[in-house]
Amino acid sequence: MRIVKTIYEVRKAVKEWKREGLTVGLVPTMGYLHEGHKSLIERAVRENDRVVVSDFVNPTQFAPNEDFESYPRDIDADAALCESAGASLIFNPNAEEMYDNALTFVDMNKITKVLCGKTRPIHFSGVCTVVSKLFNIVAPDRAYFGEKDAQQLCVIRKMVKDLNFDIEIVGCPIIREADGLAKSSRNTYLNSEEREAALCLSRALNLGRKIITGGETNTETVVKAITAEIEKEPLAKIDYVEIVDFNTLERLDSVNKPVLCAAAVYIGKTRLIDNFIME
Repeated sequence: MRIVKTIYEVRKAVKEWKREGLTVGLVPTMGYLHEGHKSLIERAVRENDRVVVSDFVNPTQFAPNEDFESYPRDIDADAALCESAGASLIFNPNAEEMYDNALTFVDMNKITKVLCGKTRPIHFSGVCTVVSKLFNIVAPDRAYFGEKDAQQLCVIRKMVKDLNFDIEIVGCPIIREADGLAKSSRNTYLNSEEREAALCLSRALNLGRKIITGGETNTETVVKAITAEIEKEPLAKIDYVEIVDFNTLERLDSVNKPVLCAAAVYIGKTRLIDNFIME
């Protein structure tokens, strides 16, 4: 496995693989990798001949008041995880390599303005831009994204369809800690008290899933139950709890099609997201 810093090196490696008739998978990440990322890489390794992992904290998806500077970084640990998972190459560029006085950005309407997009208005423009650039640099056959960032997965799938990228987008299940907390690089921000408090999110969503499975179809009833469960935790501040169409992200009154139940909650200063999908 190699770590490369330049677009030229990535393209050179991929062209050599494709001359040999090999398939290429891409796992886009912002680094500080954990078991959730490892599960994406391992699936990509199973389904492709070669796998590229991008390891880049993308500045364009952070607002000025967000945690770009403090976002955790550890390329040595990332390299060890990628190697153990079977990746072929890590692309670890700096911002200047990815954005050379760039004037072009990829923006979307509607599905980027809801859920996380309501309080992070520039976020998805940055995500769509950097992912488009990675798709053009790596030219993968498949790209792998975790379902924990369910809105991101929906946005990327729509962008790929709209812009005619010849890439299969593969969504992979959420990986959780033993106590149910969804794995996230931002979990490292939590102190011990906040770490315990953060369990209210998965606990409340499990309650919502149970209510729907029990036959409740009114989304307002389910959202109220989830909200009430989260609000039992004094350290939790809700950003949103919503049930939407999994494909369009439009808010629903009734559970009568594939749905995404998503929530974002602040535990102290740390914003955590989690969800469940019912097909």
